[in-house]
Amino acid sequence: MRNPLTLVGAALVTVALAATPAAAQTAKLEDGVMAVPVVGLAFSLGYLADDLNLWEKNGVRIKTVQISGIGAMNAVIAGSADFTQSSGSAVTRAAARGQKLLGIVGTINRPSVQIILRKDVAAGLDPKAPLEERVKALRGRTIAVDAVNSVIHAYVRYLAKRAGFDPEEIRIAVLQPPNMLAALQTKQVDGFAMAPPWVQKPLLDGEAVMVASGPDGDPAELAPFANTLVATKPDTCAKRKALCEGVGRAFREAASVMLDRPNEALALLKKRFPQFDDRQLAVAFEDIRKITPRDLRLSAEAFEKAERFNVEAGLLKPDETLKSYDGFFTDQFVK
Repeated sequence: MRNPLTLVGAALVTVALAATPAAAQTAKLEDGVMAVPVVGLAFSLGYLADDLNLWEKNGVRIKTVQISGIGAMNAVIAGSADFTQSSGSAVTRAAARGQKLLGIVGTINRPSVQIILRKDVAAGLDPKAPLEERVKALRGRTIAVDAVNSVIHAYVRYLAKRAGFDPEEIRIAVLQPPNMLAALQTKQVDGFAMAPPWVQKPLLDGEAVMVASGPDGDPAELAPFANTLVATKPDTCAKRKALCEGVGRAFREAASVMLDRPNEALALLKKRFPQFDDRQLAVAFEDIRKITPRDLRLSAEAFEKAERFNVEAGLLKPDETLKSYDGFFTDQFVK
């Protein structure tokens, strides 16, 4: 007869062995913080990675936090966040000021910004007119943006210069997207600039008209364009390669869901934006899909156009432009 204590001991060993793989898997997860500058569909790939548990599937545990405007990138520079989903133009501006970051995933490769005007102040605006003519309707108007010097603000300034007038002739109001909608309805602002899904409601309700739409090719010369990318400090990936590899794989899988399983992706995003009706969100979702690339690799051309965008918008001096984009991006984590 076997000793009961021996049986108990064997049972404990069996339980311990059964628990080991899960515990080891949990221990291997690389923790990281991802900062985003605003809530919007431009960050859909990150939301899908959250909601489909793609982070954990790829060996990482990512906490996503919102820090308004350029503050998201500053959080990475300061070390309080590991990654940011920010614009290529912000990355090059930071580099010009001695703060070099590394782009590891390109999530949107054309401008995502759209600009609308209230219908009562856009009388006579022809939506089929050349872009420069449409943008002239912004002259002397009050336009809301998410933050000063953000890619949203820069887009407004860039188009004003392109249309031949001083960007300072547009009055800027800084508001968070939900407040933009309220300010438009109460006529505190004449219009606003934002990425989807925020402009779609007033457009579909017949309260506003589109002035310019990055997802629809305004302007055509900004393609490819490093509109939105995942950036980090260069030494983050050098010291924590597994973390960057997991982030890259998760974004790659999220892009496949976005492009190949759109109904599934839209259903998940609907839970994130319950305040928007189905029609509004569907239109906004298609706008984002237009500018979501299957190939998430960044390029020197995309950075060069982002930097030219900075200069034309007046956010960077011509003599501050970079001589080379070597070391500013890598495709190592999205191959």
